Amino acid sequence: MDDELQHEVTQILNEWSGGDGDAPARLMPFVYDELRRQARNYLSKERGSHTLQPTALVHEAYLRLVDQTRISWQNRAHFYGMAANMMRRILVDHARAHATEKRGGAAVRLSIDDVQIPLEQRAADFIALDEALEELAKFDERKARIVEMRFFGGLTEDEIAEVLGVSPRTVLRDWKTARLWLFRELSVSSAQSRVSK
Repeated sequence: MDDELQHEVTQILNEWSGGDGDAPARLMPFVYDELRRQARNYLSKERGSHTLQPTALVHEAYLRLVDQTRISWQNRAHFYGMAANMMRRILVDHARAHATEKRGGAAVRLSIDDVQIPLEQRAADFIALDEALEELAKFDERKARIVEMRFFGGLTEDEIAEVLGVSPRTVLRDWKTARLWLFRELSVSSAQSRVSK
């Protein structure tokens, strides 16, 4: 995204924060391609028969973002971080609904190879990952947000640093720590589920 376009997005986000009801509609053409890239990234980690398509995921996430009334947008990275959060929520809700439909059947599987978390089993489900992130957020919300923005949102270390107001070096350090913690949590969770079967 070139500087002029970044400035335009930031300006529209500021207008949205200021109460301009038309700002979300004006913003969509500028952010749609990036949101669709994020959605494709998420869905590429899903089962092949997943019923959600990238366009539907983008539209649902955007509708949820528009419904947010008390957000003061900091910048475009903040917006994309929130979009990542919304997409995560939608996919977790969808995974839970799917598991319920299957009467306790297997949850949607998600490969986390892309973030290089070296799990013995090559996939973890959205529900387990979501629960692990919720646990992480209880004692270190920043690390949980970093995982969410990097893994789910595809944001770079610099973009995450901008959203959180920390240095890229801090983001990298927290990312490494969070990955190790998630590895341990998901490994324990996976072992427990195998034992209980």
